[in-house]
Amino acid sequence: MNIIETPIPGLLVIEPDVFKDARGYFFESYNEKRLEEIGIRDHWVQDNQSCSQKGVVRGLHFQKPPFAQAKLVRILHGAAIDFAVDIRKGSPTYGQYYSVLLSADNFRQFYIPEGFAHGFAALEDNTLFFYKCSNFYNKASEGSIRFDDPDLNIDWQVKNPLTSEKDTEGPFLKDFDSPFLYTEK
Repeated sequence: MNIIETPIPGLLVIEPDVFKDARGYFFESYNEKRLEEIGIRDHWVQDNQSCSQKGVVRGLHFQKPPFAQAKLVRILHGAAIDFAVDIRKGSPTYGQYYSVLLSADNFRQFYIPEGFAHGFAALEDNTLFFYKCSNFYNKASEGSIRFDDPDLNIDWQVKNPLTSEKDTEGPFLKDFDSPFLYTEK
């Protein structure tokens, strides 16, 4: 397994060891012991999956404490550009984002700890997005930042994105009072 540390502490890109031959491929998509060895000690309690058509943008979402969630995300079919925005008050990287191309072909996973808003743009039709969550979904704890916030200046890499009403009505980062506090580890 190859671990790529990002410029934003806590965000990790995980490249599993993939074994390919004439029959196809095999890889471990989840191994609690190996993740613990690299510092990921979350207890995963819920798996989610979505299917999106090319041009769909979902995000930027998070769950507020006490239902905050870490996520371990990957693509089962298709491709997406995945984004995580640091929304931890006091963080030296507050308001910065990191993006990574996730696809069924590159097998990459993206670890997003609590304190980040998350979103993605589907780059292919029928993109199946799968993710583990460290806490249960709670509707009253939903939060979001506008996907098209000009201060974030995210290039979603899609023209005329298809979004939900929630994603176009969230607050801009400058008007957002984050419930997350940065703590150095």
